[in-house]
Amino acid sequence: MRIAVCLTEQKAEPWLEGLRAALPGAEVSAWAPGAAPADHAVVWAPPQAFIDEQPGLQTLFNIGAGVDALMKLRLPPTLKVVRLDDAGMAVQMADYVCHALIRHFREFDGYEADTAQGRWSFRKPRARSEFPVGILGLGVLGRRVAQAVASFEFPVQGWSRTPQQVPGVRGYAGDAQLPQFLAATRVLVCLLPLTPATTDILRKETLSQLQPGGYAINVARGAHLVDADLLALLDSGHLAGATLDVFRTEPLPADHPFWRHPKITVTPHTSARTLRDESIAQIAGKIRALQRGEAIAGVVDPARGY
Repeated sequence: MRIAVCLTEQKAEPWLEGLRAALPGAEVSAWAPGAAPADHAVVWAPPQAFIDEQPGLQTLFNIGAGVDALMKLRLPPTLKVVRLDDAGMAVQMADYVCHALIRHFREFDGYEADTAQGRWSFRKPRARSEFPVGILGLGVLGRRVAQAVASFEFPVQGWSRTPQQVPGVRGYAGDAQLPQFLAATRVLVCLLPLTPATTDILRKETLSQLQPGGYAINVARGAHLVDADLLALLDSGHLAGATLDVFRTEPLPADHPFWRHPKITVTPHTSARTLRDESIAQIAGKIRALQRGEAIAGVVDPARGY
């Protein structure tokens, strides 16, 4: 069994060592043009040349949760694309979102500004019941985030393409129920996969349906958000602020207005990073399951894009 590793802008050697240790019977090597045919591949943002040179690939394991970049490639119809189910990312995403939510709810940003000026201030406590949180996307990460938010006793609702049952979370599904979901939400968290149907979903038409004083947290993909629409809604006062971890262009250009806007908190795409050891263990387990003829989780449906 041959495994090719093709990681753009990442060091391949730690992945090679880890995969060799986890799958001692496999031949694991970094891909280079003209490399021998492989049975499986572990990739991040591979070039089209890699796909074209490996027509015998059975599975393509993506080392992140999002596969939108892979969906832009010309992939053989027989090739299985497999995304990570979690591999340590869900708990990172949960603590990031809860931090952003609580920082806004408790007005810690205001306290930070006051203390920077040497000002001792007080703000009246706010009621959690007045800050219902809506989770856009109830996949592995979205479910974990929804449950974490619920543990802090905020009202939580979730929206997904098809109906999902998450304990403690009121569910909405499909395009018909999206307006109801938005109207019931004050703090919106985007955890959707990026597909043609979800591109630009955070735009004036949708964000303006949030409750007055709404807050947006985007930890999915930058292309979900129409930047100018967010800025306009912040400046009008309909939205109180936003925490953004993902952007259309990364790194975020130095002249982008998000850097300087007083109501926006920017972080450098760090809400949930791939944990190598956990990812390798998951990939190795799935390869062994495939060898036994078993079904595996995380196989991408090309028609849906996730």
